[in-house]
Amino acid sequence: MEERSSRLLLALVMLFLFAVIVLQYVCPGSECPLLRLHAFRPSRADPYRAEDETPARFVPRFNFSARDLLRRVDFNIKGDDLIVFLHIQKTGGTTFGRHLVRNIQLEQPCECRAGQKKCTCHRPGKRETWLFSRFSTGWSCGLHADWTELTNCVPAVVDGKTEVKRRPSRNFYYITILRDPVSRYLSEWRHVQRGATWKASLHVCDGRSPTTEELPSCYTGDDWSGCSLKEFMDCPYNLANNRQVRMLSDLSLVGCYNLSVMPEEQRNKVLLDSAKENLKRMAFFGLTEFQRKTQYLFEKTFNMNFIAPFTQYNSTRASSVEIDEQTQKHIETLNFLDMELYDYAKDLFLQRYQYMRQKEHQEARRKRQEQRKMLKAKQAHNKEQSDDNATTDYIGNVERWR
Repeated sequence: MEERSSRLLLALVMLFLFAVIVLQYVCPGSECPLLRLHAFRPSRADPYRAEDETPARFVPRFNFSARDLLRRVDFNIKGDDLIVFLHIQKTGGTTFGRHLVRNIQLEQPCECRAGQKKCTCHRPGKRETWLFSRFSTGWSCGLHADWTELTNCVPAVVDGKTEVKRRPSRNFYYITILRDPVSRYLSEWRHVQRGATWKASLHVCDGRSPTTEELPSCYTGDDWSGCSLKEFMDCPYNLANNRQVRMLSDLSLVGCYNLSVMPEEQRNKVLLDSAKENLKRMAFFGLTEFQRKTQYLFEKTFNMNFIAPFTQYNSTRASSVEIDEQTQKHIETLNFLDMELYDYAKDLFLQRYQYMRQKEHQEARRKRQEQRKMLKAKQAHNKEQSDDNATTDYIGNVERWR
């Protein structure tokens, strides 16, 4: 029995030694891929992986063309081009707005002085701004101006009273940030509960602000501070309802704030379709729930890089609000247009991210292939020269031997 065990042990030792000899023959040196144990460990996390822990494999729901997905604009910061930030309330726009004025690598960075909310963002060598936003030009078109207001107001504000024919042929690149509708709604309620009113908002449409009959107030005092969530949800005139759709659509298509122009169902469809189309045609939009992807897509779109990476904050005032399932459903019903817009926006956003990453990988692969071709061509050229030199030396020696 002991003799059989010894033979088995000897056979195992011999097999191990044979495997080592074969391994050394197949993979000489210390750089053998088979010896790289870390290759079997999980790969380093993708810095742009879904921040909301959604599955890594994204299955698109909507069909978009390559033109819809590819977002690269030739932004000329030294020329007349202008980035216009449409800031929707409680979408994380304040954080993103600060990134624009404090966190971008520029030849001439924005000048931000302590104690001042606005920064000076001039073009290189010019006393003219390249950015139209809260933290650069202020609320020049009214507090939280929407798409209808900005598209009519910005050209006049930037170029003043200059005649239309003499105005520079500017490119206006509109950008915005969206947020999950329920989280955004709860955040707005908490903000209003603390005393926010947004009374300075103009809501200009077709050249005028709405009348009090067209846009009644939800409260009678100076503000609505201390209001309960139920009171906030029960007001039928609350602009928090479907705010993202309203702020991204062309309100002139539905008679602005005059609800008697068309039936409610038709009005909702026109507003939603308009918001989707405007969002798709914008130079860029980001999502609060995907900070790193938002950073990546902005950098690729405008060919401008941020200094510090964006941070995903999962703890907000809205996240601290505990609501039951019935209240959740009620908020979703109040914001049914925003819910549909956000699903559309999220799908388009993630498809754009995937498309841009694929383009990036294809470009990197193409560059590697070009480098390999150049290296092979160089090696072939060196070999040809070496052969020519050897032939020349041989002929020279033959001549000397004669």
